[in-house]
Amino acid sequence: MRRLPAVLVSAVLAVALAGCAGSAATGSPPAASAEESCPQASVPLSDLDLVDDVRAVTGGSTACLSSQAIDPVDDDSAPQLPVTVTDSEGRTVEISDVDRILPIDISGTIASTVFALGLGDQVVGRDSSTRFAGTEDLPVVTKTGHTLNAEAILELAPTVILTDTTIGPKEIRQQLRDAGIAIVVISSDRRLDTTDELVTEIAAALGVPRRGAALIERLDTDLEATRAEIAEVVPADVDDRARMLFLYVRGNANIYYMFGEDSGADSLIDAVGGVDVAAEIGWEGMKPMTAEALVAAKPDVLVMMTDGLESVDGIDGLIERIPAIAETPAGAHRRVIDMEDSEILSFGPRSADVIAAIARALYAPASGSASGSASDPAPSEPSEPAT
Repeated sequence: MRRLPAVLVSAVLAVALAGCAGSAATGSPPAASAEESCPQASVPLSDLDLVDDVRAVTGGSTACLSSQAIDPVDDDSAPQLPVTVTDSEGRTVEISDVDRILPIDISGTIASTVFALGLGDQVVGRDSSTRFAGTEDLPVVTKTGHTLNAEAILELAPTVILTDTTIGPKEIRQQLRDAGIAIVVISSDRRLDTTDELVTEIAAALGVPRRGAALIERLDTDLEATRAEIAEVVPADVDDRARMLFLYVRGNANIYYMFGEDSGADSLIDAVGGVDVAAEIGWEGMKPMTAEALVAAKPDVLVMMTDGLESVDGIDGLIERIPAIAETPAGAHRRVIDMEDSEILSFGPRSADVIAAIARALYAPASGSASGSASDPAPSEPSEPAT
């Protein structure tokens, strides 16, 4: 399958998630636990109140995870060190100590993978997007959503840093290398079908390949089970399936993007049994939206990041700012599914949970919390993407 260059995907995601950095950087976890805010998230999809016609649903719904916790793999084999790896930038890196790990990227995916490998106790800091249970007290080392704070990092004295090109700048990474810290740059390609490779890279760098293999087996099993559960409720006739489009917005910055083929969002839509309308019109990657493309796509459902929806004052504000949406079925039905910015594209240990959450919001919207009356959180202006 054709893939967009990882640096392009990383650049857009860096801009995308910068807007949620302001609140996350404070270190505050979500106000309520997943069990309190999403009580039916653990109920099998088939046991929920499913809609009769997924294309005729009106109003917004929020996709939420069944748990904010990351379960470590059932394997406590000791790290085999030292280990030498070649990272995604072609650098040869030797890691001899994993007692103080600093995992940092734009989505918190690397950190969640380290915790899933059972090495959470060795993590000494976090990025502003890492907000799952057990990370609340870790110091934040990013000034914004994707800017590294060298001083804060050096104070933590990490023995190994795992990062990718979604966070930078690269000059800071080099400064940290010059300080003698082992830095491994992990691949930035985030999709459902690259999760195994992500785990393999991280497990190899930390000297725990056996744990990595066990985690991959678990994740693959979970993903297969979730796909099977969703398949049971997907309409048999393609014409009856929801026509879906991932729309990224930052209202205060006047940024409006459509995510198309090979953006990662397409794999989410495929996984929940939706029709990826961006693919139908030949929309590739992540590009600024046009009214013509939006109307031509004729989506029934718009999928968005929660902070993005809030940045335009909810569904009503979205339609007001982008009049072309009113000309689509999604606009006519005010049909939007939103999900937390740091979760929706965080492919990794939570991949199965993410698609299960979107499926619940799509096929059983009453099981989630309603959106569409969001307030304006005044997201920060996007800055230059990391390299």
